[in-house]
Amino acid sequence: MRYKTPISALVLIHTSDLQVLLLERADKPGFWQSVTGSLEDGETPAQAAIREVQEETGLQALDHNFYDMQASNVYEIYPHWRHRYAPGVTENTEHLFGLELSAALPVRLAPDEHLQYTWVDWRTAAAQVFSWTNVDALRRLGLRYGLTL
Repeated sequence: MRYKTPISALVLIHTSDLQVLLLERADKPGFWQSVTGSLEDGETPAQAAIREVQEETGLQALDHNFYDMQASNVYEIYPHWRHRYAPGVTENTEHLFGLELSAALPVRLAPDEHLQYTWVDWRTAAAQVFSWTNVDALRRLGLRYGLTL
C-alpha cells in the first residue's frame, strides 16, 4: 500500500466579493471543505495546490490570481482517515493558498471525491466547513480584505 504524505495544501477558491467555493466530500456526506490534497512525490505545496485545483474543479489555477497565504497549520488527522497514512502518523501539515476568480464559475467535480459544490459568502463558508484549519484559512481571507469573522 502506498501511504499518503502527511503534508497537504488547502486552496480557498473565491471571488473578489468573497464568495467561496465549497465542496461536499463523497466519503463523508455532509462534510464541506475547500479544495485540499496531499503532496505527491517531489511536489512543493504550491505545485500540489495547483494540481488539486485542476483535479477537483477542472479550473486552471494559473489562469487566475493564485497566491500563497504564507501560512500553514498542523492538525491531528481524524481517526477515520489515519489508515491512509503510514503507521504511527497522526499529524498533517497543511499549507494555505488562495485562488481569486473574477466571478463564481461552474466547476467540474471529481465524482469519486465530491458529491456537489456551492458558492457561499465567506462567513457562511466559515460556519459550514468541518475543519478548524479551513475556518482559519477563511479568517485569513477576511483579514486580507480588512474584515473579521
